[in-house]
Amino acid sequence: MARIETKDLLNLSGKTAIVTGGGVGIGYGIAIRLAQAGANVVIAERSDAGASAAKELASRGLKVVYIKTDVSKEAEVKNMVDQTVKLYGAVDILVNNAGLYPTIPVMSMSLADFDEVLNVNLKGAFLCTKYVSEKMMARKQGGKIINITSIDALHPSSVGLAHYDASKHGLWGFTKNVALELAPHRIWVNAIAPGGISTPGTQKLQQSMPMPENVDVGKMLEQFLGKIPMRRMGDPDDIGKVALFLASDMSSYMTGSQIVVDGGVLLS
Repeated sequence: MARIETKDLLNLSGKTAIVTGGGVGIGYGIAIRLAQAGANVVIAERSDAGASAAKELASRGLKVVYIKTDVSKEAEVKNMVDQTVKLYGAVDILVNNAGLYPTIPVMSMSLADFDEVLNVNLKGAFLCTKYVSEKMMARKQGGKIINITSIDALHPSSVGLAHYDASKHGLWGFTKNVALELAPHRIWVNAIAPGGISTPGTQKLQQSMPMPENVDVGKMLEQFLGKIPMRRMGDPDDIGKVALFLASDMSSYMTGSQIVVDGGVLLS
């Protein structure tokens, strides 16, 4: 196999990437890094945040477009993939990032609550993988699929996330099995397991969580940070950089792997 020059290893020029949930938080951090590396980036997002993000990144000279998509709906996923191929001719990279994480104890959780999280976090990844990999196989040029799991795929982080943890354990299992299935087509499937990442979504969740009167939220956060050996929350770009590694030729001999990016919290 020809050796790629070091300066070219992270170059994604001419590649097309889809980032689901790419309008905010971790997805936005991933979209920026892939676009900066030269990729055409499609932000697939069900909220208007996707349109704002694409407009802002395009104003910086990056090749980013928005396609409104609810990944839990098959027809919308098929349309998104078809529109991407129509625009750019192919899909080379898929990042399954879209996800929900409402905190609800099981005893208070409705079937609708459980279904909504599984539909987006797990079924959405299945639908996007199915329809993108079909295009990749037909083209016979290989591809990269990156699933954003969580450290909760390995160890629960808090009570109230049973539906989220079920979805992320499922996505990690899905990653490994699909990696086996798609390897003969030179489509490499890997996962990133973020720890605590500071995003608008996590901040909003912290503010909206009902707390007993005697609970000091500041002290609670301090205790959480105390469990992280690096003594800080992660930034979306911490995940963006690892996604760029997996999307590039830097990860040429990896499939079925999960990279934990958690500041060392699982060590505690």
